[in-house]
Amino acid sequence: MPAARAAARGLTLHAILLTAAVVMLLPFAWMVTTSLTPSAEILSPSLRLWPAHPTLTHYMDVIKAAPWLNYFWNTVVVSTASALAILLSSSLVGFIFAKFAFPGRNLLFIIVLSTAMIPFESYMVPFYLQIKALGWVNTYAGIAAPLLIMSFGIFFMRQSIMTIPDELLDAARIDGASEFYIYRRVVLPLSKPALGALAILAVQNAWAFFIWPMIVTSDRSRFTMELGLAMFQRAFTVEYGRITAGSVITVIPVLIAFLILRRSIIRGITLAGLKG
Repeated sequence: MPAARAAARGLTLHAILLTAAVVMLLPFAWMVTTSLTPSAEILSPSLRLWPAHPTLTHYMDVIKAAPWLNYFWNTVVVSTASALAILLSSSLVGFIFAKFAFPGRNLLFIIVLSTAMIPFESYMVPFYLQIKALGWVNTYAGIAAPLLIMSFGIFFMRQSIMTIPDELLDAARIDGASEFYIYRRVVLPLSKPALGALAILAVQNAWAFFIWPMIVTSDRSRFTMELGLAMFQRAFTVEYGRITAGSVITVIPVLIAFLILRRSIIRGITLAGLKG
C-alpha cells in the first residue's frame, strides 16, 4: 500500500507539472503560430495549432522594416552591463551580509529587501531628471542605469554564500588572506552556480525592459529590441504578424542561453535555498 500511494502521488505530481508546463508553453506556441500565419488568416475565427499556409513573410518584413542587428547589439550591450554590475554588487554585498557581523545588519538587510516593493514608476521621473543632468540621455549608460543593482540579487547571493562553511574562510584568514582575496579566490569560485543563475535572471530582466528605454531614448540608433517591437503597434492598427515575428526573434537568444545554462540555474537556485 505505501508503494502504491507513493506511485499515485508521483503520478499526480507529474500530471500537475505537465499541465502547468503546457499552460506556460501555449502562449509561446501561439506566438510562433501567429508569426507564421498570413495576415489575412491571423484574425480568422477558426483556431489552428498550425497555419494552413505557413509563411516567413512577417520575418522578412520585420528584418527589412527595422535595423534589428543594431537593436540586438544595443540590447546585448545594456544586458551585459546590467548583468556584470548586478553580479559584482550582489555578490559583494551578499558576502558582507552573510559573513560579517556588525550592528544593525539585519535591519539594514530588511531595508535593502524592502526596496524591491517600491515600483520603479514611482521614482522614474526624478531618476530621469538626474540622468538628464548627467548628460546620459540617449546613451548606453542612461539606459542601463536603473538595472545595475538588484535587491533580489543581494538576497539570492546572501543565501548562497551562507552555505559556505565559516571554517573555510577562517583557514584563509589564518594563512594571511585579506577579505577581498577571500571574496575573490574563495567565495566567488564556490558561488559559480548561483552567479550563473543570477546572470540569467539579470539578462532576462534587462532584455525585456521597455518603459525606461522608451523614456530615456529618442535616438533610434540606441533603440533596444523591445522598442523596435513597439514600432509595429500604430495608433489605429496593430500588426500582429510582425509583432509576433519580432517577439520570436527577441526571445530566441535568451531561450538559447537558458537551455545552455539550465543546470547551473537549477543548481544555483537549489543551493540558495539550503540555508535561511
